[in-house]
Amino acid sequence: MQITEANMEAMRRLSADIRIETIRALAEAGFGHIGGSASIADVLGVLYGGVMKIDPANPGWPERDWLVLSKGHCGPALYAALALKGFFPMDWLKTVNKGGTRLPSHADRRKTPGVDMSTGSLGQGISAAIGIALGNKTKGYDNYTYCIVGDGELNEGQVWEAAQTANSFGLDRFILFVDWNKKQLDGELDFVSPPRDIAGKFEAFGFHAQTVKGYDVEAICGAIADAKACTDKPSVILLDTLKGLGVSFAERVSFNHYMVIDQDMAKEGIEEIERRFAAKTGPGGDLV
Repeated sequence: MQITEANMEAMRRLSADIRIETIRALAEAGFGHIGGSASIADVLGVLYGGVMKIDPANPGWPERDWLVLSKGHCGPALYAALALKGFFPMDWLKTVNKGGTRLPSHADRRKTPGVDMSTGSLGQGISAAIGIALGNKTKGYDNYTYCIVGDGELNEGQVWEAAQTANSFGLDRFILFVDWNKKQLDGELDFVSPPRDIAGKFEAFGFHAQTVKGYDVEAICGAIADAKACTDKPSVILLDTLKGLGVSFAERVSFNHYMVIDQDMAKEGIEEIERRFAAKTGPGGDLV
């Protein structure tokens, strides 16, 4: 995968815009899952910024690359990415979490163009993604299936059953991302259930495993290229992030899984994102 500096700059811009539009949508609703949505903005920016084979005019194109957001409560970030890529009008984002919306709190493929799988019951999305990858392999398609799980979601035993299945079927076109943001609904991972060596566990289940900074688009692109070069096993990429990454009003509070968000907070967050982008400072504070 040849990604130029211009491509990466466009991915950084898309990542920033995903954060901005997520904040706007949740402020319009007054509440929502900002923490985990913010921490996956960069990987979504990479995937929808040029890595995935998609057609916004034909969301159901059989030979497209598929994405399953197993941590379906972070649908607002996915909706922002889809709207920015033209899957549906930007005005839809004003309806997130509201009655009658086509953009519900958790991802729903029956309502939202571009959502490949309904998710939200944690642990189940990865199983669906592996079924999709197996189906595409059986049909002879050369597409990839991507899946994003939360680190707290790894507490679900079904995740590991799914991982074993992916290895058993040799699904080398299945690439899993773990949003390793260090928190889950009930608190910090190390307090609730220490995850130990996440990469090592996936390797034990037959995966090719890598760990990268989850806000570094160049590192994410490189890890995806390495995963695609591994042609005999599924791959996992751990995204080393923070819950609420790049949105200080979310980062600085202890409980940021789900928050009340007002317009003043949104204004602060959007201005911060634009300042960082103009200064070429990534959401993790590094120069990019």
